[in-house]
Amino acid sequence: KQKVVYHINSDDPQLERGALRNIQNHINAVGKDNLELKVVLHGNGLALLLEPAALAKTKMKQANADDKMTAMIDGLKQQGVKFDVCANTLKGKQIDKADLYDVSDADIVPSGVAELAKLQGEGYVYIKP
Repeated sequence: KQKVVYHINSDDPQLERGALRNIQNHINAVGKDNLELKVVLHGNGLALLLEPAALAKTKMKQANADDKMTAMIDGLKQQGVKFDVCANTLKGKQIDKADLYDVSDADIVPSGVAELAKLQGEGYVYIKP
């Protein structure tokens, strides 16, 4: 079983869509039952999950959780992909968890970069699309 962590810290919607396509291609190649896949989001990467209507009340420059992006996210979650969100970024960028698409308390990690290091220590392969 492959253990893989994808790292997203860019708010570029084209890069984010490309990363989600990479993840889907990875699942298609290996099979969801042969894969434990996580996505760690921190910094500007939280734009992937930020609802556009909430942008003005944050310190973010982009909010990319439009219908097309959230449909891609839903499809990945249905295949077992977990999205981890950095608590430090929530605080620093003044983002309310409620303004992120489909994020619960269980999805919040204390630090995105610390989570990446922890997962790599647990044998996860690191991918930065």
